[in-house]
Amino acid sequence: MSSKCFLLLQYVSLISVILFQLEPTVANSNNIISCLDEEKEALLAFKQGLIDESGILSSWGREDEKRNCCKWRGVRCSNKTGHVLGLDLRALSDSPVDALKGTINPSLLKLQHLTYLDLSWNNFSGSPIPEFIGSLSKLSELALSSAQLAGPIPHQLGNLSRLQVLDLRFNNLFSSGNLDWLSYLSSLRYLDLGDCKLSKFSNWFQVLSNLRSLTTLYLGHCDLPPISTPSLLHLNYSKSLEVIDLSNNYLTNSIYPWLLNVSSNLVDHIDLGSNRLHGSIPVAFGHMASLRYLGLLSNRLREVPKFLGNMSSLKMLVLSYNELRGELSEFIQNVSSGSTKNSSLEWLYLASNEITGTIPNLGGFPSLQILSLESNRLTGTISKSVGQLFKLELLLLSGNLLRGVISEAFFSNLSSLDTLDLSDNSLTLKFSHDWTPPFKLFNIFLGSCKIGPRFPKWLQSQNQTVALDVSNAGISDIVPDWFWDLTNQLYYLNLSNNEMKGKLPDLSRKFDSYGPGIDVSSNQFEGPIPLLPPNVSSLNLSQNKFSGSISFLCSISSHLLTYLDLSNNLLSGRLPDCWFQFDSLAILNLANNSFFGEIPDSMSFLRNIRSLSLYNNSLTGGLPSFFMNGSQLTLMDLGKNGLSGEMPTWIGESLPNLVVLSLRSNKFHGNIPFQLCYLSHIQILDLSLNNISGIIPKCFHNFSAMTKEKSSNLSIISNYYYNLGLRGMLMPLIYFDKITVTWKGGQYEYKSILGLIKIIDLSSNKLGGEVPEEIMDLVGLVALNLSNNNLTGQITPRIGQLKSLDFLDLSINHFFGGIPSSLSRLRLLSVMDLSYNNFSGKIPKGTQLQRFGASTYAGNPELCGLPLPNKCLDEESAPSPSRDDAYNTPDDDGDQFITLGFYMSMILGFFVGFWGVCGTLLVKSSWRCGYYNFLTGVKDWLYVEAVVNIAKLQRRVRN
Repeated sequence: MSSKCFLLLQYVSLISVILFQLEPTVANSNNIISCLDEEKEALLAFKQGLIDESGILSSWGREDEKRNCCKWRGVRCSNKTGHVLGLDLRALSDSPVDALKGTINPSLLKLQHLTYLDLSWNNFSGSPIPEFIGSLSKLSELALSSAQLAGPIPHQLGNLSRLQVLDLRFNNLFSSGNLDWLSYLSSLRYLDLGDCKLSKFSNWFQVLSNLRSLTTLYLGHCDLPPISTPSLLHLNYSKSLEVIDLSNNYLTNSIYPWLLNVSSNLVDHIDLGSNRLHGSIPVAFGHMASLRYLGLLSNRLREVPKFLGNMSSLKMLVLSYNELRGELSEFIQNVSSGSTKNSSLEWLYLASNEITGTIPNLGGFPSLQILSLESNRLTGTISKSVGQLFKLELLLLSGNLLRGVISEAFFSNLSSLDTLDLSDNSLTLKFSHDWTPPFKLFNIFLGSCKIGPRFPKWLQSQNQTVALDVSNAGISDIVPDWFWDLTNQLYYLNLSNNEMKGKLPDLSRKFDSYGPGIDVSSNQFEGPIPLLPPNVSSLNLSQNKFSGSISFLCSISSHLLTYLDLSNNLLSGRLPDCWFQFDSLAILNLANNSFFGEIPDSMSFLRNIRSLSLYNNSLTGGLPSFFMNGSQLTLMDLGKNGLSGEMPTWIGESLPNLVVLSLRSNKFHGNIPFQLCYLSHIQILDLSLNNISGIIPKCFHNFSAMTKEKSSNLSIISNYYYNLGLRGMLMPLIYFDKITVTWKGGQYEYKSILGLIKIIDLSSNKLGGEVPEEIMDLVGLVALNLSNNNLTGQITPRIGQLKSLDFLDLSINHFFGGIPSSLSRLRLLSVMDLSYNNFSGKIPKGTQLQRFGASTYAGNPELCGLPLPNKCLDEESAPSPSRDDAYNTPDDDGDQFITLGFYMSMILGFFVGFWGVCGTLLVKSSWRCGYYNFLTGVKDWLYVEAVVNIAKLQRRVRN
């Protein structure tokens, strides 16, 4: 009996132990799994650390109807135990409104069964990745991409030995130590460290070679250094990789051996774009039988090898932005190996190379969906075979030398086409007025194609278009009303450089896209500017006939506006005082209108402004001090207004990036502040036509950009961002600054070559004193205008250092003394004016100074010499002026070789020679006859030489 009791007790104990070790199951009477209280409280504590503006976590709470956290949004629980296994709080869109903010609370440590954590696309405001995440030992997937995280990647992540997916891309992260912690993630299959800065770690490829289970690798934009080839020896290579993205790094051809070793027949995708590869693609790539995508964008490759045609699985080939040369027909032949069999190629990107020739027959690529050949040197007409590519979706041929007429028959089979770019060619699109295309295009770029003169009616059928460019298309028509009904989806509209007429309708309820861009510049639109979309990000209405005020600006309520150009219209009135809502504005051009009044205070909110032009208006008052907030300004043109007061010192102190400063034709007075010399980047300084007095600061030689003879940039640019129509996606763009410059007596607007012009124009002021010699250090100066002032003193010979000078105007001042001969060394000088000063003496001889007209030297009564009619004294006494000119080159003018010793030597030599020769002649008669004939032959030469030397001696004695 006791033995039975003992066995029963043993059995009960065993069952108890088993039950004790089992995880508890939490379910209610309806068998619905409920989460554990401890984990529920951990999630609520996590919520407390977040800012939830959109109510994303509204289902989380302690209320009765919310008590089961397994039903909360983003929470996934075990069906058996109720433990929280997954937390997916990825933002549903890339809009900032839909993102969670705040911090990641360490309460997540209580979720010890968590296997999945995704907080991507939220906004943690530059917080670092919490180190405690490395203690969530059961994590198999960790996704923190685009979460606004910053700082070092914690090496504690190396403790996550079960991790299979690690996604940290699109943050501001870097690795503070080495990358060895990655080696411990032996189960890792998917690794994405895109945009993490790994430039200091030359052993990155060694670490990756130890991840034997890795199938997907994204290390784009990581600043990876080149591979050292000897380091490749004795590595254990992974053969499981299917996707390799190493784009946008510093890799050279030394990457090829590593890549070919780690790759296998499984590799499907290779992207080496934007590196430093050169030459040709290795033949070994041809053995990757499964390769479908090969991306080699933006390298220095020069040829397309023939083996690409043998890669039967290749569907996407991206070779744009390289240095490919040769005929397009040759490339097409290499890609297809000259075979007549159908190719499986779907994408062909060859844009921005140096490919020549005509577009050959592409009938061998029936699967082609994308054909990108823009920005090459292609000539001739577009092959009819392109119109037979039934699957074609993107046709990109812009920026070539293509010509000819394209009829509607060309597009009859392209029903799948959704993007058409034929811009910047010499093409004519000739369609019947009632033609209805077979396609619905999303993107239409036909800039510089001849489409007009009538507005293209076929656009009426394109009700899915999001981007439209028909600029410079020869359209001289009224824009029909139906067109504006098509703009609801547009995020980019460009009608510029045509002769379109009429008035703009109310557009405030059009352009429903996020941050649209509108450009209708250089047309003949007239009337008041209507209400515009409140969320517009780029607006160019310049060079039209718009009139009235610009009060419409205050209806633009969003902070997306980065570009605003209303210049060259008939606009008037005061500037509105609502600039505080344009804190993203980078480009503002209101030039050549009739605005009046003072500059409003709200412009102080334009902290991101880079280019500001208020030129040629009627603005008054002082220069507002709040402009000092525009520390990123590169161009400030306030010329031709009625602004007054002293020049503020903060221009030099607070605007360090200024390249162009124009305050010309205003009413500024007082001295030029020495702080202006802090503008080391300045290339154009125009203070002309004011009432500025005092002296020219000696510190102008600190304008270091003017001390360089050659400019590194053809244009002066201001960078800004344009919204792509996708929430949160901004594209960096370049604005080419323009300015009206007084040049050689006329006024011209410079834009495309503005970077080559280096000007100092202080003319028409009340400046006095001497010109500082330090200005002669500005050897890159192209134009110097100091005319119409009260300047005095002599012109330093150092002016010959200004070798780049093309324009020099020193007229109407009080300069005196001689004109320095070093001016004749300025070979590029094409316009010079020294008139109405007190220069004296002879104009230095030399072709450079004599070719200017007499008006260049007029008003200097004591000047003489060519090209003036009054001759100098030495010229009047010389019997042969033309002969004298030959001896008066700039290098010879001083006659310093004629010295007293020279004449004494002549006299002594005469007596010795006379008695030595003449004594012999008295003895031998034959010598007397020979010498007589010789002397008769050279007497004229001796006479001329004597006259010339006597003239020089007289001039020397006179001086």
